[in-house]
Amino acid sequence: MTPGSEGLAGHVSRRKFIAATGVAGVTGVAGCSGGGDDSTDTEDGESGGESTDSGGQQSGLDTTVLTGDGSSTVFPITNTASSYWNSNPEAGDEDYWPAEAAEEYGTDMRLADYFASQYGYEATEQRSVPPFRVSIALSHSGTGVEGVMEGRVDIGDSSASAEAELAGSDPSEETLNNFTDHVVGVDGQPIVVSREIADAGVESITIEELRQIYRQEITNWSEVGGPDREILALGRAEGSGTDTSFRANVFGDPNAPISPDQRFGQNQQLQTAIAQANNAIAYIALAFVEPDGATPPVDLVIDGTTYSYGDNLGAQDYPLSRDLHAYTWTGTSRKEAAFINFILSDFGQEHFVRAENYFALPDDRLQSQREKVAPSNYE
Repeated sequence: MTPGSEGLAGHVSRRKFIAATGVAGVTGVAGCSGGGDDSTDTEDGESGGESTDSGGQQSGLDTTVLTGDGSSTVFPITNTASSYWNSNPEAGDEDYWPAEAAEEYGTDMRLADYFASQYGYEATEQRSVPPFRVSIALSHSGTGVEGVMEGRVDIGDSSASAEAELAGSDPSEETLNNFTDHVVGVDGQPIVVSREIADAGVESITIEELRQIYRQEITNWSEVGGPDREILALGRAEGSGTDTSFRANVFGDPNAPISPDQRFGQNQQLQTAIAQANNAIAYIALAFVEPDGATPPVDLVIDGTTYSYGDNLGAQDYPLSRDLHAYTWTGTSRKEAAFINFILSDFGQEHFVRAENYFALPDDRLQSQREKVAPSNYE
């Protein structure tokens, strides 16, 4: 899982404000417009009920709003993708659908028109009028997993597995088998500190020290080579995929008890808290690291191997590496497949995954994920 990792440290996305500011003012994030598609897939992979959009187009295909909710870690990927999709830019728009990108796909169609057409949708040929709209809400992995399971949304974003998120409720095998797992990217989950701590010379900690900090067994930075200053251990809210993955990967149990001083519901909130403190440490998603800013990463030493941001956080043996999921329920409808395939395309992996500072899927994994939503499955 290393493609593109060497460029992470110096890369700043021109859409970074989405991650930094959260949901305010972001197109397509107003929440879920009603519940998810409650119809079941037919044998040809199409959603069971026939529906049309407000314009009455495309009878026989589901053109209602595609809804998603869940992880603030996955949100930068699916939300940015939804913004591109909803804008439906023309080929030749150098900011959003460059001519050379369209030419690689052999098309002069608008962006959403092209990707939706692979699944039988008719082109609208209009700016800001895609064949169907996409709305992505922001909450937690647990909310996304439960939302798709309960039919409130079409896609559940999660930065931990559905099994891990539901571990506390002891889900049945039948329930878990109803989730269709679409992995859209990989997160290296770095450890970050306040700028003042990095400037004071703390460049690395061991995984054993990390465990002790979050068990409140190490409470002063002087104990790990830093200044004589109390450690403020920050964490994500219980139920977030970032927190579940951290406990599973660092402590070996997604329900392991840890004692952060403060917890935050979103990566965006956690990023702000680190920036405002002068003594903090936190686990956070890659998209929210600022190497030269307020949330600098520190190296993590595990069994004699040093894992560094911009170097090898995407390595397969880095234990904090985790998949980023976009779950669907009881199969994947034609509409869901069209949007997920858009994210899994070469264009999507570059603009929605790498550009948000995550790792794109390696070729073998990308191929297997694309096969799940291939247009040929819906013919």
